[in-house]
Amino acid sequence: MSTIEHENSSQNRRITWEGCSVLLDINDGDRLLFSRLTAGSIVKIGNKNYPLQPLIGCPFGSLFQVENGINGPCLSRVIPTPEANNNTEDKREGAVKDESRDNRALIDNNTAQTLTGEDIEGLRRQGASGNEIVEALIANSATFENKTAFSQEKYRLKKQKKYAPKVLLRRPFARSICDTYFKKNPARIGFLRVDTLSLLLSFANVTAQSDVLVVDMIGGLITGAVAERLGGTGYVCNTYRGDSPHSLEIVRMFNFGDEINKRIVRLPLTELSASHVGESKENGHLKVADSIENPSNQSDVTLSSIPSDQPVSMEATTVSSEDEKPDTVTVVAKVHKAVQPGEKAPEDAIKSWKENGFSSLIIAAPDADAWNIVKEVLPFLSFSAPFVIYHQYLQPLATCMHNLQVEKMAIGLQITEPWLREYQVLPSRTHPHMQMSASGGYVLSGTKIYNEDQPNK
Repeated sequence: MSTIEHENSSQNRRITWEGCSVLLDINDGDRLLFSRLTAGSIVKIGNKNYPLQPLIGCPFGSLFQVENGINGPCLSRVIPTPEANNNTEDKREGAVKDESRDNRALIDNNTAQTLTGEDIEGLRRQGASGNEIVEALIANSATFENKTAFSQEKYRLKKQKKYAPKVLLRRPFARSICDTYFKKNPARIGFLRVDTLSLLLSFANVTAQSDVLVVDMIGGLITGAVAERLGGTGYVCNTYRGDSPHSLEIVRMFNFGDEINKRIVRLPLTELSASHVGESKENGHLKVADSIENPSNQSDVTLSSIPSDQPVSMEATTVSSEDEKPDTVTVVAKVHKAVQPGEKAPEDAIKSWKENGFSSLIIAAPDADAWNIVKEVLPFLSFSAPFVIYHQYLQPLATCMHNLQVEKMAIGLQITEPWLREYQVLPSRTHPHMQMSASGGYVLSGTKIYNEDQPNK
């Protein structure tokens, strides 16, 4: 990918570019999957593989349908026209008003359809599109005309999903990513539902220029959602115990630019709690040990400190077999190192956090004890700052709330259980969905107060 294409795509984030992450919505939510757009990436629909090359350069929200092209199966973009949409709406409204049929006389004995499977395969070999096959099925159905308008629409949609599937190109952001993981693999995000995620951001008062401390053990979903709301201002600091930071793989699906990625930092609890006196010595030992264990880090630091618009001189040394004298070849190259999320926090920011504290705190650690984490992390929060804790179960938060009250560390403590019901909104068919999520977890929120036993922030 050229530099000009990368710059244009970075300016307009509403259009896909090569290497970006996308969310593919197949058949109106029947199947959701994440993919990275490259020249060789494919998606499997049914028993055929479709290349994703046509999706590069299209705006998010574009609709594609499967077709049999010259070079095999392909995805072609569907551009709806206003006239077609108006005609469809007029037909539906007229059918609703003039509806006088019902389905009482219909008998489902699998004899209404005269078109066999061999006939459908013959149409495919002749090059018929999916929509043509659907129209042929409707024309050869003996009961289609006797069905109600609602039943006809349901029949048509069912056949379209099978013979003419469509792919909606969606942009990954906090809501779509959370919804997709909650449907496909809810355990990966700690069974965090999208309404619970919105409560976490609201109770933590995540706004522009905020410095948010995050304990994210659910793949980086909380970190990405906070960074998305900050919009390149402030910092979101992901802290952790020990030497192994938590995974931030979900953050890379947000397609953040360098301005937002550099605001996503990591910092272990040991460095965050270190005193100013021993800070320089400790950092010095860490740098020496890191350079001994991984010498390549020294070159990375050197390259990153050089501006990207200046040429970099790299020397390649080779040894000939005759005179054993090294030959030095100088190569001038232009090096541009992209900013990755999860780098170490800058020293001036760490100093500011130790003096003033963070503006808010969010904890999402389903596999850890809530109280043990809170009593270690809460002292780094500034006074009168909000904090919020998420857990799948109620009892860990109830225990944490009791301990916070006993220790007199916070006020305004409350445990919230979110409740969500989705509705189907269609003409003459608006009603709640038959199935809904039983629980979206629990949220403990509160405000930190001054305590004489705690250090002043």
